Amino acid sequence: MGKGICVAGNMIVDILYPTMGWPKQGELVHILDGISRSTGGAVCNVIIDLAKLDPKMPLYAMGKIGKDAEGDLILERMGDYPNIDTRNVIQDGISAFTLVLADTVSNERTFFTYLGANGRFDESDIDWDSLDCGILHIGYILLLNALDQEDPEYGSRMARLLHSAQQHGIKTSIDVVSEASDRFAQLVPPALRYTDYCIINEIEAGQTTGIPLRDENDKLIYDNIPLALKRMKEMGVSTWAVIHSPEGGFGLDENDNYIAKESLHLPKGYIKGSVGAGDAFCAGVLCGAEHGDKLEDAIMLGIGSAAASLSEANATDGMRTEAQVRELIDELR
Repeated sequence: MGKGICVAGNMIVDILYPTMGWPKQGELVHILDGISRSTGGAVCNVIIDLAKLDPKMPLYAMGKIGKDAEGDLILERMGDYPNIDTRNVIQDGISAFTLVLADTVSNERTFFTYLGANGRFDESDIDWDSLDCGILHIGYILLLNALDQEDPEYGSRMARLLHSAQQHGIKTSIDVVSEASDRFAQLVPPALRYTDYCIINEIEAGQTTGIPLRDENDKLIYDNIPLALKRMKEMGVSTWAVIHSPEGGFGLDENDNYIAKESLHLPKGYIKGSVGAGDAFCAGVLCGAEHGDKLEDAIMLGIGSAAASLSEANATDGMRTEAQVRELIDELR
């Protein structure tokens, strides 16, 4: 067993309102019964998944939430797991939240996001001397305002933070939010120079490297995946460069060996929701890294973890122990 994993960055509460249709500007629409609140974001999803995969692994949550009901809900959810240490979570201001308006007529969802306290999380909030972990995983780049700011020496505040972690003997891991913008070229490459494990999806990898990974028919371009992974390594990723997609998981290990594993064959009706599948894959790979597994085994654990997540509508309810996930892999291969 290693020192454990610290998961830092976004902690969000999703507040869902079912609506009877979608109004035109200036019109009124009724909100229906079924209002709900659930936690989300890189920290909440990945750290809870890790806690379920390995209940004995030391885990540390880090970031900023508000002094409000949403912040209390985040701490309550993480507090359900004895191996999650929340002492590095700062309560200040208003929590980040996403207002989800779910139109029950069209089945379309509209999202309004407030970054709140998350947007102010910065390296100045970290006491490096007291942080005793083996891996620091942080996400999401492009959704942490203070860390997305330019830095004259490192390129971005995120890159500076990752460099500081490495200087303290901590392995670093990043994730990126999927966003339709041109900010990838500005913000992701500086961070990759100080990244040991990069675990992102095919859309984010394509935008980061400039190598297209889906064609005009939305088909995965398998031949380009090794090229994108190699480019990620050239941009600075030291150990594992990993790309996940609905079709499978792919990676280059510390010796630049290429790994490709297809997704599991899920039976009809198995998928209840996909909101947390990417974070679940990430948790599986990080669990494997912390356990000292080879990348091939870690990617399979990531694929199995994503499949477990898909079995429930909530982001984390479907996750199981590592042993149970590996049983699921054997069952659905």
